[in-house]
Amino acid sequence: MTDSSGPPRGACRRAPGRALAFRRFPPLVAALVLVLVTACGTGDPGGKKTLVVYAAASLKGTFTELEAQFESTHEGVDVQMSFGGSSDLATQIVGEAPADVFASADTATMDTLGDRAIDPEDFATNTLQIVVPPGNPAGITTFDDLTDADVKLVVCAPEVPCGSATQKVAASAGVELQPDSQEQSVTDVLGKIVSGEADAGLVYVTDVAAAGDTVEGIDVPEAADVVNTYPIALVEGSEQEELAREFIGLVLSDVGQRVLRDAGFGPP
Repeated sequence: MTDSSGPPRGACRRAPGRALAFRRFPPLVAALVLVLVTACGTGDPGGKKTLVVYAAASLKGTFTELEAQFESTHEGVDVQMSFGGSSDLATQIVGEAPADVFASADTATMDTLGDRAIDPEDFATNTLQIVVPPGNPAGITTFDDLTDADVKLVVCAPEVPCGSATQKVAASAGVELQPDSQEQSVTDVLGKIVSGEADAGLVYVTDVAAAGDTVEGIDVPEAADVVNTYPIALVEGSEQEELAREFIGLVLSDVGQRVLRDAGFGPP
């Protein structure tokens, strides 16, 4: 974890090539100045650099693994992950949240950043699957079953990438869904299924796989035509641009792609 007691990112600056003339100060003042200079030299009293990555909730498992790999090869770097609904994260970035990297669950959400998203690159794809509690107590077998009035259905809100995909799949199937709840991320949908609060939901195939025995997945043939493409980009104004580009490089590398494939993501 990053030590938040240190000076803010970018708060300390020193003119290049100029040393402080400590002899001008009394001994006690000179010692205090030296402490401040030492702290400012790293941006953190602990000597670490912080790389802030905002990523779609469906990337939590894979990006947490890549975070550990990145830190193991970058001594003194603390990767700080923030997972959530892509639209919420994009709103925070537009509002000047200090993100260095943004990975979205669809290109439309990345586009909302405009010029703040620098050189976005696609790195993965994903599709939807029906998710139900173990044993499938409601007896869901097809997409049409989700329209049954007795089925408690939970989906992502329309403004969230998984919610937009849900609407497209429903349109493709010629079905109008009447969900009991609309959530801001796939993890929220999955949580309601795991807790037994809902009979069925729609999440990504990767989320079903990651949940293991706590849920069951049911394939949706119509979902094959609705593919979410995930882009990743450097965020304009990043104070860790070099590290940010290196992390993006890891995601795009053979190592990163293997981690994503193992989790069930498709190629970009």
